[in-house]
Amino acid sequence: MTSTTSMTPATTAVPRPSPAHATGVTPGLRLAGISKSFGRQKVLTGLDLSAYSGRVYGLLGLNGAGKSTAFNIALGLLRPDAGRVEIQGAPFTRRSLARVGASINGPALFPQLSARRNLLVHCRLTGTSPQTIAPLLERVGLASAGRKRAGSFSTGMKVRLSLAMALLADPEVLILDEPQNGLDPQGIIELRDLVRDLADEGRTVVVSSHQLGEIARMSDDIGVLATGRLVYEGPLVDFADADDERAMEKAFLAAVAASGHGIETETRA
Repeated sequence: MTSTTSMTPATTAVPRPSPAHATGVTPGLRLAGISKSFGRQKVLTGLDLSAYSGRVYGLLGLNGAGKSTAFNIALGLLRPDAGRVEIQGAPFTRRSLARVGASINGPALFPQLSARRNLLVHCRLTGTSPQTIAPLLERVGLASAGRKRAGSFSTGMKVRLSLAMALLADPEVLILDEPQNGLDPQGIIELRDLVRDLADEGRTVVVSSHQLGEIARMSDDIGVLATGRLVYEGPLVDFADADDERAMEKAFLAAVAASGHGIETETRA
């Protein structure tokens, strides 16, 4: 994920004032009153989530809290039982996908093809110019992958390729589900810098993670998902001291406990 600009030492992000209550500010991504059940199991219940342009939104939750379900609904992969999705203030339609990039449920790649040819396939599917491929591979740290087949990539390289696919069409909204998985420490630092750069370019970036420390280092705003609802949404600075990982853990566990959702009752979603 090496940027074309020189790397600087990674530091905790300095969160900006939240626009959540500002008049006239439209979220880049909004989930409004989203409910979803699978059979008798309620996964999301009236979920309201707002993520804004130029900011990183970190979504936290225990396993089974419904993060992946929320992301799949945001991308039109699942239909909610109730509620609506908005992209840049407009109701979600198939055309909205041209403005959204995502990496969820692991990388979807052609193992027999190189990184470049994988991206070339997606260029043809999305009508994107192949000239975007070389600088994009440079940006995610795969410029030297050459003709190596993606099937032989390390887990970290597959994550990088998945990120490149998500960025291929230069999306306004970017959704990343556990993007740190499989990355070594250097890769995690580079990912953090890349995510911050993408938000600084004006994108709405939504990231889920189990790593509270990483969320604290890259996010402006966070949401804590429990019992199918957000039990906290707002600026990171109002939630806990981003430089104190124990404080983050304490605040997260307190928010989850206040929802009445104990760790021992966790279920898959």
